[in-house]
Amino acid sequence: MNQSAFDAFCIAIGEDPTREGLKNTPKRLKELESILYAGYKQKPKNALGTLFANNGIDEMVMLKNIEFYSMCEHHILPFFGHIHIGYVPKDTIAGIGGLKRLVEVFARRLQIQENLTNQIADEIATQLAPKGVMVVCEARHLCMSMRQNTDTIIKTSAVRGIFKSDPRTRAEFLELLRS
Repeated sequence: MNQSAFDAFCIAIGEDPTREGLKNTPKRLKELESILYAGYKQKPKNALGTLFANNGIDEMVMLKNIEFYSMCEHHILPFFGHIHIGYVPKDTIAGIGGLKRLVEVFARRLQIQENLTNQIADEIATQLAPKGVMVVCEARHLCMSMRQNTDTIIKTSAVRGIFKSDPRTRAEFLELLRS
């Protein structure tokens, strides 16, 4: 945030932008922006990194509790929580670190949870062409918590391929998620 935008913001809320505690805030915000919004500088297709040939894996691969932080595009306040990814490989598999990086690429943008969940599932479906993929996102939104004094957790899911067509595969993912 530049100094004039910060000054205007402070004045609009009734704050003095020149008081001691706020003098370096625009500089700190600019540094923070490079972290919070780093996803715009990264291409999702590069996040997965090296893909590996599937040597006969025909069972679900699941990553549980991938921690993420994002910013609500409606209120510019954080939402954060965990993302869980399951996929059944076909010809290729991804490294675990690549899946975590993929989450980061999409989370480090202005977002809504529904899009975040679907973007991750769509990118995995596109890059890996698995038999199926399922992504579940559980998040707490400060835009809701701060306004309504609530500790509500929002859950979203994106279901593709075999996870949609085979209830047993979906049930297996959900059981692994519970355990």
